[in-house]
Amino acid sequence: MARKNIPTSRVRRTATVGRLAASEAVKQFGTRAANVARSEEGATEALAKRQLETAKQIVAALGTMKGAAMKVGQVMSFLDVGLVGEEYREEFQAELAKLRDAAPAVSFKQMRRVIEDDLEGPISDTFSDFNEEPIAAASIGQVYRATLRDGREVAVKVQYPGVAAAVRADLQNLDMIMRLFKRMTPQLDAKAITAEIRTRIGEELDYELEAQNQRSLARIYQGHPFIVVPEVVTSLSRERVLVSEFVNGVGFEQLKSYPQAERDRIGEIVFRFFLGCLYRHRQFSGDPHPGNFLLLEDGRIAFLDFGLFKRMESSAVALELAAQRAVAEADAPLLHRLLAESGFLPEPERVDPDSLMDFIEDAIWWYTTADEVVELTPQIATQVMIESSDPRSSHFREMRHQDMRPEHLFGRRMEMLTLAVLSQLKARVNWHRIAREWMYGDRPVTELGRQEAEFYERGGVGAAG
Repeated sequence: MARKNIPTSRVRRTATVGRLAASEAVKQFGTRAANVARSEEGATEALAKRQLETAKQIVAALGTMKGAAMKVGQVMSFLDVGLVGEEYREEFQAELAKLRDAAPAVSFKQMRRVIEDDLEGPISDTFSDFNEEPIAAASIGQVYRATLRDGREVAVKVQYPGVAAAVRADLQNLDMIMRLFKRMTPQLDAKAITAEIRTRIGEELDYELEAQNQRSLARIYQGHPFIVVPEVVTSLSRERVLVSEFVNGVGFEQLKSYPQAERDRIGEIVFRFFLGCLYRHRQFSGDPHPGNFLLLEDGRIAFLDFGLFKRMESSAVALELAAQRAVAEADAPLLHRLLAESGFLPEPERVDPDSLMDFIEDAIWWYTTADEVVELTPQIATQVMIESSDPRSSHFREMRHQDMRPEHLFGRRMEMLTLAVLSQLKARVNWHRIAREWMYGDRPVTELGRQEAEFYERGGVGAAG
């Protein structure tokens, strides 16, 4: 059954979020008041239950929006961030996962209208065959399989009718939405995150911009030994329709059951693509979603969906690499100076260099200081997230005197989501030795690394960064 029109009125959408916010404020106050008379164990149990109820209500409210609000939920959906107690975590994750996988059931009749409006003609003029059943769905669009008149198989990404207006309404309400999440993660830097989400989600509405992002990475990785970015059919890509080369492969859920050696290889490729792309090429896909890559029959990994994308200035990337080297070399004074001079420490004198080093290292140790094979697990991802941004962190006092710079926020999100994906694969790799390739220019020590080095040395498009 086709869903009703996506609500786009800011008044209606504000009312949805506003009712939830007011309801949660009262309930959270009630829980904390009752906790005064409870034992510590009872108080923790009550708060965990309340957080689980909050998660369910956030899912219910944001799931009706399918725009920026839903994207905020998706960010949380496959990160086990330890927001609730262990006994409730599985149920909590199941609730938030609904946001990741949910998509509006828009009829093909409605989607056809979008395609034909943007391509300025009947579907039959462009495609010899068009499967009306979507092969994938996301928060703002669906993907179909089709065949062009010249015989090429393509993927056709189509934006839901009315979703652009819905997203813009969400962006207006984003401050209120982020306050809901701040109740669950009190140390969340809502202001900086809100600004970055507004920029990135606003860009995601424009499929022509996404096509440009995809073309950029397709050029960089053309002929790469194990990374594939599908080619864009530029002549058929519009603001709401994006046509690209069709790829067929094995999805993430099946990959999680592969033998350890294969999961290790996949994990290394994922790590090299997301972090390597940032540090080698100063641009990267910001959505390491489990549904955004496929294992092809020839062993290469195809990466998909470049709506959430970021380009960074060379100075910003150089700063991040310098900070990573300072951590790897245990140079606390240098790390303190780098972050103070770049605005991360508004009051540098209030932050002890050694404490700062401990805080940063706890977030990135798995690829900066652990010079050994590390099996990444959901428990590790949880602990890294807690130490990075949660008030239960052992670094809570230091965190209060830091300020995440917007230019770096998106990269940290990408890094955290990459860790989350790798932890679900339970990949075992010496991540530090790979990272040294872009941190220090070291020669690679893995077979994949040697293949990639040969690609760049023989003139790979992205060799010059």
